Amino acid sequence: MSWKSSQTGSVRSLDRSNRLLQQAQNMIPECSQTNSKGPTQWVQGVAPTHLERGKGSHVWDVDGNEYVDYPMALGPIILGHNYPAVTNAVEQQLRDGTMFSMPHPLQLAVAEQLIDVVPCAEMVRFGKNGSDVTTLAAKLARAYTGREIIATQGYHGWPDVWMGQTSLDRGIPDVVGDLTESFEYNDIESLEQIFTAHPGDVAAIVTTPVNLAEPEDDFVQRMREIADREGAVLIFDEILTGFRFAVGGAQEYFGVTPDVACFAKGMANGFPISAVAGRRDVMQTIEADDVFYSMTYAGDALSLAAANACLSVIREENVTDHIFEQGQTLQRGYNDLAAAYGLDHRTECVGYPPRFSAQFSDETGKPDRLAKSLFMQECLERGVLFSGNHLLSYSHTDSDIDHTLDVYETAMETVADAIDADDIDDRLDGEPIGATLRQRTGEDG
Repeated sequence: MSWKSSQTGSVRSLDRSNRLLQQAQNMIPECSQTNSKGPTQWVQGVAPTHLERGKGSHVWDVDGNEYVDYPMALGPIILGHNYPAVTNAVEQQLRDGTMFSMPHPLQLAVAEQLIDVVPCAEMVRFGKNGSDVTTLAAKLARAYTGREIIATQGYHGWPDVWMGQTSLDRGIPDVVGDLTESFEYNDIESLEQIFTAHPGDVAAIVTTPVNLAEPEDDFVQRMREIADREGAVLIFDEILTGFRFAVGGAQEYFGVTPDVACFAKGMANGFPISAVAGRRDVMQTIEADDVFYSMTYAGDALSLAAANACLSVIREENVTDHIFEQGQTLQRGYNDLAAAYGLDHRTECVGYPPRFSAQFSDETGKPDRLAKSLFMQECLERGVLFSGNHLLSYSHTDSDIDHTLDVYETAMETVADAIDADDIDDRLDGEPIGATLRQRTGEDG
């Protein structure tokens, strides 16, 4: 089938996308390996279901439709799809081999780069996913302190230690969730209450140091002070902020050094690798006979080659400056358009230029899935892959930003007209989007 926009009259084929989705429904639970990439996160029947190719800041779906990419694989593509320096490094390593029976020297090269740029890094250990290293960090803190309670803010992945205290806890023993306590960003009292409730038994403060809201009242610094006062390990989850907010991550950006930090997205421009980096005495806990962390693929040479090349580009070129500048232009442009069409009380881009989110709300302030769905629909039809979150790359050009703002203006006008006419439902050509994982875990809208 082909899809015809009721707004533009144009036809964009999604035939192969729809065939692949039907196949996936029979073989793959949720049709995707990542919740935030699944079909419910898009306007079903309107959005492509599978992407096949990427170059720079653009991607092509399986039917050949081209889009300017803003999710950028949820953040890992920091330089751009098929970035030459990374591709060349991986191709060269591929000819020499991918996995060996002993460590490859590239693990030293990548560890050295991390130690050079990350303020807290004295030793480094690798994984494959963000969940690997955030879970290892919690385990290290417990082993290092001899305590059990983890104080956590933000989303740190799917393992039990993080999901046991959320509404997504089915299949997790209650006792696991009982050992993790949540606090809120910018609410230092909610963190203090955890220490009051568990005197002498809080092993770690685990935080995503950058939220969509600005830190208030020295919130990030005060977490450092509480950790020092209480003898807890301060852990920064820099899966998303690492190398994007500054070369040394959010800890460099804010000038607050944690004891341990976790990195993944942005580290290797899309290749699967992650890292725990931290103080020597904490990291050496892994060497104890009764502390275990090991996996076959953590040291695969292809991902190490990609990380080595990616980190070199980030260090040698103005990657973070470019991302800040382009993000700022796009974020301000979006908010100016919302104001121009009288929608500034209904939609706003919030967050920092390297990572910001377009949020939609109804007259009562609740998330407005219908308005967001219509906006997404109009963006997709005009060649912009929009999902709310914006994670720009080094490859996003001025032309990309100009085109996107033109598309956003058209989409904004359509949404404003639909709200005035009270007929958003009638203008949708597919099923509206469902809740995102971060909405379900309560981190953001």
